[in-house]
Amino acid sequence: MWIVYALLSALFAALTSILAKIGIDGVNSTLATALRTVVVLLMAWGIVFITGKQAEVHNITAKSWLFLAISGVATGLSWLFYYRALQMGEAAKVVPIDKLSVVISMVLAFVILGEKANVKSVVGGLLIAGGTLVLVL
Repeated sequence: MWIVYALLSALFAALTSILAKIGIDGVNSTLATALRTVVVLLMAWGIVFITGKQAEVHNITAKSWLFLAISGVATGLSWLFYYRALQMGEAAKVVPIDKLSVVISMVLAFVILGEKANVKSVVGGLLIAGGTLVLVL
């Protein structure tokens, strides 16, 4: 089932890029990011309340709070830089560079999380990186 969620994530990420490029026309990129963030915030909390998971907030450990907060800062910075790049550049070039995050995430998973690298993951990462270079240059 995780693969269905991953494919849906890819679909909506693609839509995000195109819709953002259209919507950001004539709007400051930081303001656009803030507006988008409000919508994401309302949607996420709406789903929490619809599914009745709000009571589980008390079960979150200090370590989880810390890393979720740091992740939130990273997400915010990513969105701010992404929207600025999208405003200044072509979506067909900005998006592939942004997706280098896949390769960076793989490397970090090997180094920080201790996940095992194998030939398929290394070749796949190199193909993604190479494909990005071909698209951008």
